[in-house]
Amino acid sequence: MRHIAIIGSGPAGYYTAEAAGKQWEDDARVDVFDKLPVPYGLIRTGVAPDHQSIKGVARRYEKTALSDNVRFVGNVTVGEDVSVAELQDLYDAVVFATGAPEDRSLGLEGEDAANIFGSAAFVGWYNGHPEFASIDPDLSKRHAVVIGMGNVALDVARILSKTEAELAGSDIVEHALAMLRGSNLETITILGRRGPHQIMMTPKELGELMHLDRASPRVDGDDLPPVDDDAILEPGLRKSVTLLRDFAAIPESIHGEKAIAIEFDFFANPVRFISEGGRLTGVEVERTTIEKGRATGTGETYVVPADVAVTCIGYRSSAIDGVPFDERQGRFANDEGRILPGLYCVGWAKRGPTGTIGTNRPDGYGVIEKVAEDIGQGGRKRGREGFDELARDRGLDIVTFRDWQKIEEAEAAAAREGAPREKFVDIESMIAARK
Repeated sequence: MRHIAIIGSGPAGYYTAEAAGKQWEDDARVDVFDKLPVPYGLIRTGVAPDHQSIKGVARRYEKTALSDNVRFVGNVTVGEDVSVAELQDLYDAVVFATGAPEDRSLGLEGEDAANIFGSAAFVGWYNGHPEFASIDPDLSKRHAVVIGMGNVALDVARILSKTEAELAGSDIVEHALAMLRGSNLETITILGRRGPHQIMMTPKELGELMHLDRASPRVDGDDLPPVDDDAILEPGLRKSVTLLRDFAAIPESIHGEKAIAIEFDFFANPVRFISEGGRLTGVEVERTTIEKGRATGTGETYVVPADVAVTCIGYRSSAIDGVPFDERQGRFANDEGRILPGLYCVGWAKRGPTGTIGTNRPDGYGVIEKVAEDIGQGGRKRGREGFDELARDRGLDIVTFRDWQKIEEAEAAAAREGAPREKFVDIESMIAARK
């Protein structure tokens, strides 16, 4: 019998558990650990609440979670409740599928001012992540700045601009919805240090900005390269740039009918946050030019008004004592998923925050192939039995997948009309709901 511990219950974790089931069928026991009492990682707390169709992939993970050889072990923090070394003593392989939950920092002057948030915190806030439910952004003033040119920046801008009616079928949490009801935002500026041909935004997400009830996207036509230059782009990026051209062509009369402007400010590199009395008032940016695909400063600066700012510039994995970590890349140091003998990583913890949800499937299967090569028939370790004994000795309050189903039922029962659920936003309420 082979015993596998997977740390993290998001897409990477459950695709890896699925792969283990396919590889060994009944000849393996897989325990999927998570520090939260609820599974699914970024599917629950990272995917935008108005993208419910994407969240539907959790049904596939549920099938894996309910299989006889896979167990969810929630409410257990590896590195605190149990050490990595202890798991290695108990399991033939320990696989980190912890994602990249920490925000990268811009490292700019003034970044510690009030009302500046990283995207992990801000997205976690409107998605009900217990660590970020209390950050309390102030949306009572006029100007928001979103820094970044990827889909997360689009998610943040879209959620900030939507009406309550547009969010009716989403699972945005009530505290965020209440804050958005009182929002007085008039401009949401999306800052990018490079140009339209370097964006990481996908056509579907960009296209959604054309259909907002109270907001319209603005692009300065002078920022767009000649149309013929689009021919060299890969098809997806070409579609995205075509949408930017559509935004630039929106007549001023249409903009005038909308209460909120979503302004794309290209060739704009943030250099300093400006505040008064500790509160954010603006972002100083330097105009850039593109040289060999890189943004180069021109020395020209200006200030973009900002009462709230969200930085969407990427994520890092969380280092764990005793596990080699690549500080520069912000991920575990690994060779195609192998960290050390018996220790592996998968998903963003392995490759950094790149790729889609689906990218994690081949990643998970690939890592399990390496585990199979390395552990053979297994090392006669105690696995699940040994961990349960340790958990009893330490008084750990483990949340099982059946417990999660009770939590899920309670969230569905508490949902406002039209919404799929009202998430619990603190761990105590989650645990209480399983009783």
